[in-house]
Formats: sequence, C-alpha cells, structure tokens
Amino acid sequence: MADELTGGCQCGAVRFSTKLYGRGSICHCRMCQKAFGSFFGPLVTAHDGTWTRGEPKWFQSSNAARRAFCADCGTPLAYQTKFGLELAIGAFDQPERVPPEIQVNPHDKVPFFESLSQLPLVEDPGEEWRNFMAGIHSNQHPDHDTSDWPPREEKEEEL
Repeated sequence: MADELTGGCQCGAVRFSTKLYGRGSICHCRMCQKAFGSFFGPLVTAHDGTWTRGEPKWFQSSNAARRAFCADCGTPLAYQTKFGLELAIGAFDQPERVPPEIQVNPHDKVPFFESLSQLPLVEDPGEEWRNFMAGIHSNQHPDHDTSDWPPREEKEEEL
C-alpha cells in the first residue's frame, strides 16, 4: 500500500485522500481542456479516493463521465466513469508525487503543446512585478490538512 496522499480545492471547502493510486496521465480531450480551462487535464486514478472535508459539486459532462469541482471556488477536482475515480493532479498537496506517465486522446491535443517547453523563460520580470508579488497575501488553503477551515474572515483588498 502506498503512502496516503491528500489534496483539495483552492479555498479548502473540499478535501480528499487516497492511498491506492495509479499512474498519472495528461488527457488532451476537448472536455478535459474545457473542464480545467487549460490545454489538457492532468489526472491520476484514485482507487480508494474519499472526500475528507465537504463534498464536491458534480457536472455530468457526457453520457459516460461526470466531473467534480468545488462549488465555492471552482477548483476542478475529479473525473469519474464506470471505471472509477480520477483526481486532478494539481489539486494534490504534493503534485510532484503523482507525475503524469502517459498522454491520452492525442487527437484533440492543441497544436502548440509540443513547443511549450521551448518558450522563453522570463527570469526577472522587473521591479514593478516583484513589488506586486511581494504584496500578495494568499487566501488559498495550505498544502496540508487542517483541523478547521476556513480561517477567520479577513477583509479582502480590491483588485
């Protein structure tokens, strides 16, 4: 049996746990692209995945699959079919522990996917951006389980 892995949504309203997980994948299908708002859907099979805080909201994305997300913050959390549950890799507290090992549904892969790693890397975005980043206070749930959540309400700053 593998080590327990935990994760959850951005706001902390929904948390999950799994010990029996399979290989990670990148799904290029158009439904995953839309569900994740991204170029692909990163998922890992969770044979014993359980919700440990809250419950996700489900969307029946096709006649064969439904997708889970947090109703409060919108974080994509899972994909489920008759074959089982898959959890969103990016929602894990330690996503590096479930790296993708395969790619599926290449027919919908965006044409520029293969060249993404060749894009220029901006190592110093400039003083204005550094100052902006230094002033950010994250309201995200931390990358570990907490005994209570959410924290006391804090005044939100305007954008």
